[in-house]
Amino acid sequence: MMRLLISLLFTCGLAAASDWSATERAFVQSLGPWPQAAVADASNRLSGDVRAIELGRQLFFDRRLSANNALACADCHRPDAQFADGIALNRGFGALARHTPALLNLSQRYWFGWGGENDNLWAQSMRPILTPEEMNASLTQVSETLRQDDAFACRFQATTGLALQTLDEQTQLVWIGKLLAAYQETIVTGRTAFDTFRDQLLQGQPLTALNASEQAGLKLFIGEGRCVFCHSGAGFSNGEFGDIGVSFFTASGVDKGRYAGIQSVTRSPFNRLGAFSDSIASGSRTQHIQLLHRNWGEFRVPSLRNVADTAPYMHNGSVETLAEVVDFYSELDEERLHTDGEKILRPLHLSAPEKQNLIAFLQSLSAPVSAATDQPDLFQNCPQAAG
Repeated sequence: MMRLLISLLFTCGLAAASDWSATERAFVQSLGPWPQAAVADASNRLSGDVRAIELGRQLFFDRRLSANNALACADCHRPDAQFADGIALNRGFGALARHTPALLNLSQRYWFGWGGENDNLWAQSMRPILTPEEMNASLTQVSETLRQDDAFACRFQATTGLALQTLDEQTQLVWIGKLLAAYQETIVTGRTAFDTFRDQLLQGQPLTALNASEQAGLKLFIGEGRCVFCHSGAGFSNGEFGDIGVSFFTASGVDKGRYAGIQSVTRSPFNRLGAFSDSIASGSRTQHIQLLHRNWGEFRVPSLRNVADTAPYMHNGSVETLAEVVDFYSELDEERLHTDGEKILRPLHLSAPEKQNLIAFLQSLSAPVSAATDQPDLFQNCPQAAG
């Protein structure tokens, strides 16, 4: 009898499959399935290679890639913090103007950086190593450090088929970026309560994976809230850029966002169309990109998977909590939208229960994070790694 009462309490208030319209079902279907199949990066021939993943993992935690051996990638992209840092604006060797993003599900993306400054993960991985405010290393420092490491040189050759000593400093850094990218592509989020609910809805099963509040929040997300028009697809992002009225002023000037990002990626020798790319054909989107005035102040539309665990929010980390993000859209000041801001945005004027329902749904998008782990047997014929 007690188990029956618990079951009745749990299911009370839940919508049945018949309570979801054909349009709502189509939207829910479009937000999956999950997990998505891993997408190999054609511009990086090391993508998906088990040795490259392991060597990239070692480099991700290696502080020798920074000035004074002070910082590793993992110091700002912490595995215990969704591969982010949990603070608004970090400091490396200087003050930063952009929030550190979580490195989740990166193989599903084409553009990297809040402004899309790179069109591949390996070029994006090279950037902080040489940026003075971040890891503050130099090409010569990185090259000399790794050349003197016999264990790394052996593992590098076993992985790439190239002798480290024969490569110039710039080419060495490109391969380091490609190794780092191979590892980061393994950082993924698992299935969520929403993913189970999606399957239940499409298969006509009892809708038990989300409670009544979470289901109401989902209906708001794909309906009146219109969140789904930007946060679309299985990754809950359209992969592009938008202007939602968040300030682009920084302590040192102006962050042009996507406008500067397009300028950067099209000029970069490390884009998918350049000589360092392993597949120029993979760069068609880069080849046809156009710089428009409306790109000024646009920033990347982030994925909402694990969004409840990746505070603070926005490109500048200016919004501290998920509740404040919902408030931001609920009471959106249209006068703060820039001239070419997103036309679909308008104040939602949500009630307190509606806000709670939307937050509850967003929390249902969380799942454990996994990444490649130590593979000590892959380089048995090489010397023991330093440290």
